[in-house]
This record gives sequence, structure tokens and C-alpha cells, in this order.
Amino acid sequence: MATLSVCQPQYGGFSFENCKRNALLETEITKLGCSIPAARKTGTTICGIVFKDGVVLGADTRATEGMVVADKNCSKIHYISPNIYCCGAGTAADTEMTTQLISSNLELHSLSTGRLPRVATANRMLKQMLFRYQGYIGAALVLGGVDCMGPHLYSIYPHGSTDKLPYVTMGSGSLAAMAVFEDRYVPNMEEEDAKQLVRDAIAAGIFNDLGSGSNIDLCVITKGKVDYLRPHDQANKKGVRTGDYKYKRGTTGVLTKAVTPLGLEVVEETVQTMDTS
Repeated sequence: MATLSVCQPQYGGFSFENCKRNALLETEITKLGCSIPAARKTGTTICGIVFKDGVVLGADTRATEGMVVADKNCSKIHYISPNIYCCGAGTAADTEMTTQLISSNLELHSLSTGRLPRVATANRMLKQMLFRYQGYIGAALVLGGVDCMGPHLYSIYPHGSTDKLPYVTMGSGSLAAMAVFEDRYVPNMEEEDAKQLVRDAIAAGIFNDLGSGSNIDLCVITKGKVDYLRPHDQANKKGVRTGDYKYKRGTTGVLTKAVTPLGLEVVEETVQTMDTS
């Protein structure tokens, strides 16, 4: 059955019809007492550099939920394969599940080929997955590793674009970390100098970005060896209170007092230590 298509004339320039539509929808939704969904703001500082014998990756350990610190000691450096690790910034669940999925696929690839996967392979698999979801997976990644072709370092953006550079930073504290790299990075650095530079870059993000904080984790990847330093350093050390806030019993008068005994029997009692690091 033939279909009839109406050819409309094509006008030049930009079309702002969707802008008018969105403004009208926002006005109507506001009248109903609702609000349109907004992009979630996340905070992290992750970075990596290539030195003479391998790659150094670094990350802070603060996880935020809006303006609340949800976790003070979370791990942002994820395992991909024995010779490849990946730092994640953005939505924590997205970075965790994305790196786990690619790690599983690379393990199958390694078993099939009988050799360690190359960093370029992990980069291609990550960027193709993220591009497929058009940025709706909020994972900004720093991928680093050492393979048969030497050390490699990639930055992978949520929409699927990638960069291969000697030093990269990602996250809300990336500008502060990049300032340190731009000032002090030199090619073919020694391992200790590279670790100190990454440590200072993450510390710059911690002190200059509210979304980054707590400790500094490092991962040093060389040929046939991985050194995961968690924690490598504690940038924000807890201070000691100078004042004493204890008051003697009876400072505040008790108006009424009632004690209700409860007939309970303790079957099992366990004590857990809260992590305050």
C-alpha cells in the first residue's frame, strides 16, 4: 500500500521550537507544585600520569550524596585485569558496575586468547559501552595499565570520547589537580617522583574542591607488578579539640524522673567498631 508523505519546506537557521516547548512545560509543572528533574552534581578528584617504568593512578576517598558526605573512605580505583586498573568519577553505582562488567568481559577475552589483555582493548570496550548509552551512564574514567606495548593512560568521558595523554585528571577537582601536573610534570619521571606528584595533585583537589576529601589512594602499575597503596596518605588529618565540653552532674536541674523496668533477656550480644577513618 502506497504511503503519502507531505514534503515541508526546509527553512534555514536554527529552530528554537523545543526551547519554547520546554519553557511552557516548566511553567505548567511549576504551577502544579512539582519541579523538573535536575542533573545530579557529583564530587571526586582522580588522576594519573605515565612515568619511566609504568603508570601511577590516584584518587581521593570521599563519596557524596548531594551536600552530605555519604562515605569518607570509599575506593575509587577499580580492578580491570592484573595489568590494568581504572579510576572512576561520577555516579558511584555506574562506575562500579561499568568497571565490573568490562573486567568480566576482559577476563573471558584473556582466557580465549591465552594472554593478558591490552590497555587499548579495555579502552575500546569502555568507550563503546558508554557511547551506546549516550551519556546516561554517569561514569568518567581514568584508565591506566602496562601491556606488551608499554605503559598507557586514557581518560574516558561519559559520552564515550577518549584521550590518550601522558597525564590526565577527571572529576570536580580536576582543575586543581591539572594545575599541579601542568606545573611540575616532566617526561620519564622516576617512580618516587611520580608518586609524590600524583599525591600532591590529589591533595590539591581535596583542599580546593568541596566534593573531594579524606584520604589519598595510589595504584602503581609496572611490568608484571601492581602496588595498590590504600591509603597512601591522609591529607585531612583530624584535629584535637582544645576546649572541654563536659559538665558536672547536677549542672542542669532534673524536673521529673521516671524509671520503667523492661523484662528482657539478652540472648546474644555483639559489639562492632565504627569506621571513623
